[in-house]
Amino acid sequence: MSEKGEVDLTGAKQNTGVWLVKVPKYLSQQWAKASGRGEVGKIRICKKGNMGKPEVTFTLNEELTVIDGIDSVAAPRDHPFTMQTVGGQTLAVFTENSSDKIALEGMVVQRAECRPAVSESYMRLKRLQIEESSKPNRVSQQLEKAVTNNYKPVANHANNLEYERRKKEEGKRARAEKQQVLDMLFSAFEKHQYYNIKDLVDITKQPVIYLKEILRDIGIYNVKGTHKNTWELKPEYRHYQGEDKTDE
Repeated sequence: MSEKGEVDLTGAKQNTGVWLVKVPKYLSQQWAKASGRGEVGKIRICKKGNMGKPEVTFTLNEELTVIDGIDSVAAPRDHPFTMQTVGGQTLAVFTENSSDKIALEGMVVQRAECRPAVSESYMRLKRLQIEESSKPNRVSQQLEKAVTNNYKPVANHANNLEYERRKKEEGKRARAEKQQVLDMLFSAFEKHQYYNIKDLVDITKQPVIYLKEILRDIGIYNVKGTHKNTWELKPEYRHYQGEDKTDE
């Protein structure tokens, strides 16, 4: 719409009456193919007697009955109108051009619904529409060859494989007697003051969870400092050569 909101009211001065007609979706799609090429069909209006209601029928041009991608089904040609009253409403038709200019084309004087005549052609089209609407959005498809692009699906991620490997290794390790594990730990700490949990697992051959339970009784876990993420013995369990000399 223009910035000033101007509307061309020439159509109102000419008292132009227009029909507001509802059409099937497939019919509007076929009309779109004829955009800029002229007529899409013909309307025939027949009136029976002076008091009878007019019978209105729209006939689609034969070349527009061809539906793209479907050879066995054609769009129906004949479409009778079901006439309806405006119902006391004030309806108008406006158009907008490339310059955003709004124009009044006319006032709605008649409403109608354009329906296809029941025929074999229409029934085939309707059946096809129902089949298409009932198809699932996603379907499984068998691949004839392996996917070779960068988005190839991974059967199992590296983190999962590492977790399964560690789980199997720990499952194979039988828990030794607590005193036996303590002896191995004290022997190790006589050689070095600090160990990470991986090294202690390798030394004792014990499951991590079981080993940590024992370490909490005799050791301290360093969470910061130079020896961060390592274990050392509690002061009461330490026995180093340097401390022996100091005690003397």
